Amino acid sequence: MGRNLAIIGVVVALLLGVPSRAQDSARGQTAAERFEKLSPEQKEALRAKLREFKALPKEEQERIRGNLERFRKLPPEERERIRANLREFQRLSPEERQLLRERFREFRNMDPERKAELRKRMREYLRAHPERREQMMENMRRWRQMTPEQRQDLRERMRERRRR
Repeated sequence: MGRNLAIIGVVVALLLGVPSRAQDSARGQTAAERFEKLSPEQKEALRAKLREFKALPKEEQERIRGNLERFRKLPPEERERIRANLREFQRLSPEERQLLRERFREFRNMDPERKAELRKRMREYLRAHPERREQMMENMRRWRQMTPEQRQDLRERMRERRRR
């Protein structure tokens, strides 16, 4: 689904009062107080996401609410890791996001044995080749620092190398 469910979850928490704390313990503000501090454009964007959320089937709304509640129960460092992953996802080009969604859908639709096998092989590979894991991590750090133009240029150079 092309919708940004994370934002919808935030909208639900802010505007619908999904079973949650009345106060944000980190900021000491209610959702209504935080909403009032938003710019008119941000408020309208949240209202649009709320309309989008309300248009979803009830089962999907419940799934999103459940995900939001599970997110709230995570330790702070895990929530931050998820937020960082979301920021990275948002930095991807639309084409890269679509490809990632397709690959995730493929993975999700695999039978459990195949999923377990892929996970096992990846863990084994990373354990057996720590220097490759470090290289992968370094490559990922460099990739994140590149502009979209630099990323596209690199992709094209890699395609050229494969053709040779």
